[in-house]
Amino acid sequence: MTQLTGAPTGAPAAAPSPAAPARSRTRVRPAVVGLPALGLVIVVTAWWLLTSGLHVIHPAVLPAPQSVWRSLTGSAHVLLPAMGITTWMTVLGFLLSSAAGVLIGMALAASRRVERMFAPLLVAVNAVPKIAFGPLLVVAVGWGQKPILTMVFLLCFFPIVLSTATGLTTTPADLAELGRSLNASWWQTFRKVRFPAALPQIFVGLKVAMPLAAIGAVIGEFYSDRPGLGYQILQYNGIGDFPTAWAAIVLVALMSILLYSALTLLERLTLPWVKATTSAR
Repeated sequence: MTQLTGAPTGAPAAAPSPAAPARSRTRVRPAVVGLPALGLVIVVTAWWLLTSGLHVIHPAVLPAPQSVWRSLTGSAHVLLPAMGITTWMTVLGFLLSSAAGVLIGMALAASRRVERMFAPLLVAVNAVPKIAFGPLLVVAVGWGQKPILTMVFLLCFFPIVLSTATGLTTTPADLAELGRSLNASWWQTFRKVRFPAALPQIFVGLKVAMPLAAIGAVIGEFYSDRPGLGYQILQYNGIGDFPTAWAAIVLVALMSILLYSALTLLERLTLPWVKATTSAR
């Protein structure tokens, strides 16, 4: 019998080499770590040139990176506990905003009348500069955690609402038709088809809201007695210790990067099928 391939009769089929995925993983890992490190080096170098090298920016406006580093290490006993407080407020406010935002988005997606009634109000609340609510929150809810959590909620909820409503109202037509052909109930269609299909869009809103949660926590601490990073920025700026105030700002940025990376990792673990069913960049 004539063989269709050029391999001899009885020769075993060539198995894919297990070293190929390993080489691919080895190529990706340096890029994942090295490229952000390279970006950080470029930004710090430009920062040093503008402040110490070329003296373009006055130290009172933007201290040199070495001054900020000295202040960070010298005031670590104050700034690191403050970072813990701000991180907890950010995470707690983000979780509350996520729960409320998903529920509101589900309500808007479930009824067109509800969407027409309340969508303009949500847009109006989102359009108001949130810092304008700061002094009013102290009067309305008092001191402590409440003004911080309220500020985080005001900044976070709108992108989560919008992404949830968009995801639930843009279910792929073939999946919706499959549910109808199987005579699935509304709850079965929602649980098995619409909500899973909306999860990638919901995570987009969550990733947009996560940095906003950090901003909201810092702004809320401007009007609170909680000694977080926002409180420290205000205090050190008030006494003219600008390097330490900038050190607190750097810690806010670091906290935001870590929380965003954790959310991205959660998305990859929760939705492994998204990467397999979409085109890779």
